[in-house]
Amino acid sequence: MQEDSYQSILQRAEGIYKEKGSKFLSFAIPVCSVDDAKMVLQSFRANYHDARHICYAYVIGYPNSVVRSSDDGEPSGTAGKPILAQIQAKQLSDVMVVVVRYFGGVLLGTGGLVVAYREATVDALNNTTVYTKIVEQALTIQCAYPQLNEVMKIIKDNNLTIISQTLEISCTLKVQIRLSNFEIITERLKQVHGLQVIEQI
Repeated sequence: MQEDSYQSILQRAEGIYKEKGSKFLSFAIPVCSVDDAKMVLQSFRANYHDARHICYAYVIGYPNSVVRSSDDGEPSGTAGKPILAQIQAKQLSDVMVVVVRYFGGVLLGTGGLVVAYREATVDALNNTTVYTKIVEQALTIQCAYPQLNEVMKIIKDNNLTIISQTLEISCTLKVQIRLSNFEIITERLKQVHGLQVIEQI
């Protein structure tokens, strides 16, 4: 059976880590696309323009994830990677964590920075709610009106979500199907005489 669920976060959450005068403000944010992540980053750069560094990491999509991290001027590997490691340790996707650093005047060294960014990320992620997201695929069904009852029975029996429908002499319905059930339900629909199914990529 194809894996069709993954963990994400329900809402934005914040955390903080302080070390030798430096403050690391952390934010865990649900995002659905790279464009979402870019908008989040632009917002942080505008709102925290006085910060020394705005570092981040994100994991978007499942099962083929887009992964990115940034040290934003911190020594290489001391910020983005520790942030990303915590997102991945919790096996999350569609998540972005941004850590805003206000410098306190004392250098922390590479080891201290890794700890600071890691702990700030952990605090934000611990303050959010994790939930399971189901991966679904869209399918368009086209049939003549006399076949509609049979189609609707399959939709009802399998608890499918209808996204849109046009019910006339020729009927078109767009439904969401859980990925693990997609092949079975598609084959069942294809057995209805005169019905056409169009898979959505």
